[in-house]
Amino acid sequence: MCRLVESIKLKDGVFYRLKFHQERVNKAFEICFPNEEPISLFDNLYQTMIPQSGIYKCRIVYDMDVQTIEIQPYLRREIQSLKIVETELESHAYKLEDRTGFNSAFAQRADCDDVLLVKNGLLTDASYSNIALFDGKNWFTPRVPLLYGVNRADLLEQEKLVEKDINVGDLKDYQKIALFNAMIEFGELVLDIDKIVL
Repeated sequence: MCRLVESIKLKDGVFYRLKFHQERVNKAFEICFPNEEPISLFDNLYQTMIPQSGIYKCRIVYDMDVQTIEIQPYLRREIQSLKIVETELESHAYKLEDRTGFNSAFAQRADCDDVLLVKNGLLTDASYSNIALFDGKNWFTPRVPLLYGVNRADLLEQEKLVEKDINVGDLKDYQKIALFNAMIEFGELVLDIDKIVL
């Protein structure tokens, strides 16, 4: 049985984007455990002692039931360069606990801080985050990421991002790349396009 995970931002006692995390859990149950009632993140989280100040990563591992809930202080990794790496990883609507494929790709980063994953010539994600590229006017995010992230879903709903197939050969048409995930807010981690190494 596959084990799944949700990593939820907890800041000053407030869980971020819980609606989108629950929607992803519901989708996971629909696909992986179609005869089971989805777990309620709200019910499980609010039975847990939570810190009331600071930024924490709340990691929930689950299958048909919640297996573990861990709350750890969060410190963002510094990323200043990206190495383009080809991947055959499958795209998922949910987040698997097993990160073997992502770890293998990350190991190919050479002297860079992270990888920019490319599948069939199209940009997908970085190893731990979704991406968006800025052309001077709009922010575009890959139409088919490897992971359909909660922050990405929120930004699309707010119409701050536009979905688009982005060919690796078209990187020259963009000025900046943003990395974001459940823990990293959009705009907190932005690099110039020349920080991407082919």
